[in-house]
Amino acid sequence: MALPIIMDMDPGIDDAAAIAVALHSPELDIKLFTAVAGNVSVDKTSLNELKLLEFFDRTEIPVAIGAKAPLKKVFKDAANIHGESGMPGYDFPAVTTDFDTRDAVTAIFDTLTAAEQPMTIVATGSYTNIAQLLILHPEIKTKIERFVLMGGSISGGNVSSVAEFNVFTDPDAAKIVFEAGVPIVMIGLDVTLKALISAPAMDKLATLNESGKMLNGLLNAYNDVEAGGKPMHDVNTIFYLLHPEATTLKTYQIDVVTEGPAAGATVADIQNRWSEGRTNAQVGVDVDAEFFERWFLDVVSTMK
Repeated sequence: MALPIIMDMDPGIDDAAAIAVALHSPELDIKLFTAVAGNVSVDKTSLNELKLLEFFDRTEIPVAIGAKAPLKKVFKDAANIHGESGMPGYDFPAVTTDFDTRDAVTAIFDTLTAAEQPMTIVATGSYTNIAQLLILHPEIKTKIERFVLMGGSISGGNVSSVAEFNVFTDPDAAKIVFEAGVPIVMIGLDVTLKALISAPAMDKLATLNESGKMLNGLLNAYNDVEAGGKPMHDVNTIFYLLHPEATTLKTYQIDVVTEGPAAGATVADIQNRWSEGRTNAQVGVDVDAEFFERWFLDVVSTMK
């Protein structure tokens, strides 16, 4: 039986790749997409979700528009990394599908309420929508099996010396999520800066099919570059769901810093100095990067 999930995202180029592989993984049953401001503004991230669902002929899945800004901070996007549209590099046609009439929080609440069993929420942008859900509907926590989060780091940041972008964008929301008492799998930079798509793999994408050409175009416009390739941050959440054995997890208490020069830091009590044995997250610390790249290419090869 396919795993029912909700995907809360901010596409974004790596989000686009995550959507592509999630839609082509029969092990997953995506019930809802929601959008949040993050890589670009929420009007663009939500539009990008519709573009991808139309591209892959999956418009039966609803898309709901979420938060325009963090809970407290002033919003600052990552258009320098993802381009002004969030998905440059491929000429998508104008969308013809309508958004869901509900806001993201209501749509998530309704979907969870209607579910027969608790559901997994995959969040790959800032966690503003999820935090608002927990604030407005704390009783819904019993219908959430776990959060699988792309975000955070226990070894250093990518927008400051200590903070990862998704958590940094709305640290107040992240703190609410980590303190909610819902099981968390944190797939952060300790994993995603290892799971890269190399230049040869990017070239191969363009030869596979139209989907590969689309993803190759997006990735060539993606300004996030590490030695050895481009990080596929958000794709790692889907990889974890499908191949949990390929990601090494350690269980820690994570505290989110919300103010000052360390705002956005996700501090793990690695030495058990202050948590008194409490834990709130399974944290990804390593990944089979070679398998990840092979898997990604294999999934894309099944697309149109």
